[in-house]
Amino acid sequence: MKPFNAIWQKGETSRQAHRDLPEGSYEREIGREGFSGPSSRIYHKRPPTGWSNIEGELQPRAFNLQNVPETNEPWDSLEVLYNTHVRVSLWNTPTSMSTLARNADGDLLLFIHAGDGELFCDFGHLTVRKGDYIVVPRGTMWRLEHEAPMNVLLVEATNSQYSLPDKGMLGTHAIFDPAKLDTPEMDEAFLAQQDESAWTVKIKKHNRVTKVDFPYNPLDAVGWTGDLVPVRINVEDILPVNSHRYHLPPSAHSTFMSDRFMVSTFVPRPFETDKTAIKVPFFHNNEDYDEVIFFHAGQFFSRDHIDVGMMTYHPGGITHGPHPGALKRVFEQPNSHTDEIAVMLDTRDPLQVSATDYEIEGYSRSWENS
Repeated sequence: MKPFNAIWQKGETSRQAHRDLPEGSYEREIGREGFSGPSSRIYHKRPPTGWSNIEGELQPRAFNLQNVPETNEPWDSLEVLYNTHVRVSLWNTPTSMSTLARNADGDLLLFIHAGDGELFCDFGHLTVRKGDYIVVPRGTMWRLEHEAPMNVLLVEATNSQYSLPDKGMLGTHAIFDPAKLDTPEMDEAFLAQQDESAWTVKIKKHNRVTKVDFPYNPLDAVGWTGDLVPVRINVEDILPVNSHRYHLPPSAHSTFMSDRFMVSTFVPRPFETDKTAIKVPFFHNNEDYDEVIFFHAGQFFSRDHIDVGMMTYHPGGITHGPHPGALKRVFEQPNSHTDEIAVMLDTRDPLQVSATDYEIEGYSRSWENS
């Protein structure tokens, strides 16, 4: 809802956001409700992230998650960030799970950062691989079986569930067709694992674990029907929305929604071709959301010195935008396409940091020369 039924304009501006900037200026967007609410653009003489120092809880932070501790239990994974509505962890699992897992706190999103394997759950069997998202509904028993190590980003929708975003005028088949969502199969592999050996289920509720022992494998279903089921989509099946004349906001890349946060995916796409369109993310104050990006693959055109397996965290209330090196390419890129793949979370509520031991020192000062 707009607070005032009017648009004002003062001084030198552009009549179109994110292009045709006044010569030598830097655009900063102040917005509400992510990128869908009221907003204004301010045109500065200097990059608005050119601070000489920053201290306090709003400073940008980054984490190197390339070598986190190994565990074959998801509930022992490294928690990185959390609030009442979401919990973000990095799970480095060297061997197959020896127990079953069940999350009673909320839906669980698994993003396979590295490795491949077999997922067995109440609903059957899925072969999973690098780049897969798997939404596991709250209360589903599951386990991963794999020969080589796997690295998995876990995003819990605490006391909530996942759904697809409203694609509006794009239509239901944009970004990816829901028909591309795979569900588990009750195939030979699933039936073959239904043994009579003892199994333990580790159920997480209120972020505490209860152990339940069975004298047999409880993944013994013979069939299922309904619309509450694990689903899988790979980043290769995500078709990015793009405009060759205008830089779209991150919300255009939404993949999954929950009550108080969204998950978006950046995948390779063409750069904007219009000479006056900006070709890097615009500076913005996203006052109502915290922003988290986990870098999965490729070269990251908006960040300097951030590599695969790292995560950045920008709290709401502080200006953020491209690093100084990326800012040099604001109107002209050396390549025709981006090649990055990254997972982004926008959370409506402030996040707390758990993985302080993995924080990259000096990240907040990396904009000082912009």
